Amino acid sequence: MDERDGAAVVAPRDAPRDAPTDRMRAADSDRELVACRLQRALSEGRLDLHEFDERVGQVWAARTYGELARVTVDLPVGQVAASPPERRAPAVERDEMRGAVGAWLSVSGVNLMIWAVLCLATVGWVYPWWMWVAGPWGAVLLAREVSGRVAGVWRPT
Repeated sequence: MDERDGAAVVAPRDAPRDAPTDRMRAADSDRELVACRLQRALSEGRLDLHEFDERVGQVWAARTYGELARVTVDLPVGQVAASPPERRAPAVERDEMRGAVGAWLSVSGVNLMIWAVLCLATVGWVYPWWMWVAGPWGAVLLAREVSGRVAGVWRPT
C-alpha cells in the first residue's frame, strides 16, 4: 500500500518504484479490495447505506488507482481500535434484575391465580399449565443471577 494525500493506493507488485501509481490501471482484484474496505467502513458505521452504495458504484467504475484512492480518501487506513465497552454500574444491573424478577413474579402470580380459579370453578384438578410460564422464565433469571455472580459482573449489596 502506498500513502498519498491520506488515501490508500494499492500498488501492484510489479510496478516500478518511481512510477506514479495513481495513473496506473486497476484490476478487478484491486476493486474488490477497495469494496471490502468500504464494506468494513459500512459495518463500523463510518458510512451510511446510501453513501456506501454510491461509493461501490464509483469503485467498479474506476479505471486507475488514483480513482480508487479518491473513493476512500476520507476513511482511516488501518484498523481503528474501538473503545472498550463501559461497564455498567452495579446499581443499574441490580435495578434491572429487580425489574426482571418483579415482572416474573407478577406474570407468574396472575397465571397461578387464573389456574386456581379454574380449579375452584370446575371443582376438580386442572393441569398446572402455569408452570410452563413461570418455570422456564424463572430458570433463566436464576441462571443469569448465578452466572453474574460467578463472572463477577453483578454483585448484590
